[in-house]
Amino acid sequence: MDFLKSAVASAISKGPAFPYSFDDRVEIDKSIWTLHNSTKREDGSKCSVFSFDIAANKSRLPLARNSLRKLRTLRHPGVIKVLDTVETETVIYIATERLVPLSWHIKRKSLSQETVKWGLCGIAKTIKFINGDATSIHGSVRASYVFTSESGEWKLAGFDILSSIKDDDAIIYNYGSLVPDSARYAPPEVTKTGWEAIKRNPISAFDAYSFGIFVYEVFNGGFVGTDQLSQPKGVPPTMQQSYKRLINANPKSRISAGQFLEQGQRSGGFFETPLIHLTEGIDNLGLKSDGEREEFLRRSQQYSQLDAVSDDFPEDFFKMKVLPELLKSVEFGGGGPKVLGVVFKIGAKLSDEEYEHKITPVVIRLFSNQDRALRVCLLDNLPVMIDRLSQKTVTNSIFPQMVGFVTGFSDAAPLVREQTVKSVLTIISKLSDRAINGELLRHLAKTSNDEQPGIRTNTTICLGKIARNLGAASRTKVLTAAFARSLRDPFVHARNAGLLALAATVDLFSEDDCASKILPGICTSLIDKEKLVRDQANKTLDIYLQRVRKHALSLPDTILPPAGAPANSASASVPRMETTQAGASWAGWAISSFTNKLATASGQMDVPANVESSNASSDLRSNSVPPVITSAPQSTAPVVARGLQPQVNANKMQSANPFAPSDALQADDDDFDTGWADTGGGWDDEASAADPFAAPSVLEPRTTDKATFDDQGEPDFAGWIAAQSKQKSKNLLPKGLVKKAANGDRPGLGVKANSTGNPVTKRTEAKPKVVPKVVTKSKVNEDEEDDAAWGEAW
Repeated sequence: MDFLKSAVASAISKGPAFPYSFDDRVEIDKSIWTLHNSTKREDGSKCSVFSFDIAANKSRLPLARNSLRKLRTLRHPGVIKVLDTVETETVIYIATERLVPLSWHIKRKSLSQETVKWGLCGIAKTIKFINGDATSIHGSVRASYVFTSESGEWKLAGFDILSSIKDDDAIIYNYGSLVPDSARYAPPEVTKTGWEAIKRNPISAFDAYSFGIFVYEVFNGGFVGTDQLSQPKGVPPTMQQSYKRLINANPKSRISAGQFLEQGQRSGGFFETPLIHLTEGIDNLGLKSDGEREEFLRRSQQYSQLDAVSDDFPEDFFKMKVLPELLKSVEFGGGGPKVLGVVFKIGAKLSDEEYEHKITPVVIRLFSNQDRALRVCLLDNLPVMIDRLSQKTVTNSIFPQMVGFVTGFSDAAPLVREQTVKSVLTIISKLSDRAINGELLRHLAKTSNDEQPGIRTNTTICLGKIARNLGAASRTKVLTAAFARSLRDPFVHARNAGLLALAATVDLFSEDDCASKILPGICTSLIDKEKLVRDQANKTLDIYLQRVRKHALSLPDTILPPAGAPANSASASVPRMETTQAGASWAGWAISSFTNKLATASGQMDVPANVESSNASSDLRSNSVPPVITSAPQSTAPVVARGLQPQVNANKMQSANPFAPSDALQADDDDFDTGWADTGGGWDDEASAADPFAAPSVLEPRTTDKATFDDQGEPDFAGWIAAQSKQKSKNLLPKGLVKKAANGDRPGLGVKANSTGNPVTKRTEAKPKVVPKVVTKSKVNEDEEDDAAWGEAW
């Protein structure tokens, strides 16, 4: 190998400049040429170079020169493309497009039947052109002289003895036998009578027989001798009849390659395949009229069959030949979504570098197209191409087109808006955090209130699936608001989607949010009118309850300080409720706490205006406090009237907090205990059985001192009682007697005051002033109202 390369390099240096670099050698079957993979020095493009060493094959020099001359003058899509030629005294070079011997694929049997038919159709067209338009005979149609180009197309070479029938001294007559292995491929008439027999038979007879052998080779993996030709086991049944007519022993009865082609292209013929239709219509597709393009799509069966069998097609052909033409048609020729679908299917087989170079620029330009059908097709195919697009391309080029004012989320067509929402799941991994938490969320907020219920539902599903891509700072707020709105949606599937999304994102919410924000919304769905929603609400509720209950197990039993804690502790001022016993109802501890408040309350209690004083005293006390029984006569003892309080307790009543411990409260408790002790420590049965409408009971006075004292304008209680003796039949206090003065004191209940400020009474006999026991201000009514409000809150 090194010797060959050095010899070639030496020959090039001695001859004219040849701007191609020789790489490795390509093994080909019996041929007078040596094939090398090469590159063009100018641009590094790939190519192949056929070389002929004149010194080593001087007897076959006429064949090499004939091939050089014919390749320079003969141009056809089925013939190898010549780039450059050089002939010196020692070597002949023919630079062509990059080629691969077809025999490699045949030996490996790597060709599908679809591909073989497509290749045979192309070679048949080339032979038809040579026999017909060029009025020539090729003379060497065989697998070793057929190559595949970079596009996968089959190309015919081996023009060593290609001759025109118009030339009486054609090279095929004199040098045909110099072609390697010519005897094995020669037709029967040449084998019997020599190469001069070609002149006596139709021009197409020689190449037709050679083409028949070629058909057998490609379907069976090779050819050994003419005895095998009569058993076409690998040839498709639909082709066998035409194949037998190609290898007919009688040259005048053989069909030509052109006739073979016509039979295959008939309706239902063996050349009626999607790949062949695509090849015939792909050239200049963008230049075709609308009618021609529709006919092409129809013949390709709207690409449906093409998509079904395209895996069997040659990939190189799609990459190099079909794809460029399809891209031109879509972008400039109005190919539309039908053609674009095939583009993405072909693009899936490209390498990342090829995709970036060929597909990505076109996709970016197409996203700015105003054709809605094209936009929907692009969005549908985003999953196919998203892995090939860089994050920069998606964020800077594609996403701005998706959120445009005319297209995408704001498009007037609901289908486009819906597909745009669905496509978010595909591109979310390629978007920057700023784009996600900024513009994307703003547009999703609009689609979550879209007039189309399906779009609202899909937006909720989308938010649930991209929840983990949202920023931690705004995620909880966004999801809570979005899912809460979906639970109130009139569309049943939107509500169900909200519950499903909540169940899928339970780990994204804190326990406090689960308990205070999420669970209340789920509870309303438990009584939804649709069973679908109710069932899902129960499932979602269980998920969140398990989360909250698990968190509750980690919380302490209480945050209150233990018994005996210092009074100046932080929680010393917190009112402590009694601990409920096992089996106690929820109301038990609440009532117990309520009575504790009454027992420690300070101030003076108000008596209802329409209730007797004695009854008021009895009714207003707590059930847990025994009644106060006095030994004083009912007719002479003073009664504590509503709104009347001694001056000594006025300030205390103004400032005392009934729910906060203080020295004043302790003093009142002492008085309360003293009064309770004076009664003998028990209930008075006679007093208990007394007529409830009798004269009111009196409290035991705190002092027996009959000396008067300055009451500072307070009314005479005893005098007021005497004035009311005339109303014993009713025994009710007049209405509207309590009226708070501006200075905070309470003037006498309907008692007139003289110029000195002292009350004037009708009693003429002086009665001793009685300092009544300080009774807590009527907080009972207030506590009852608080208790009622607390029950409602519960």
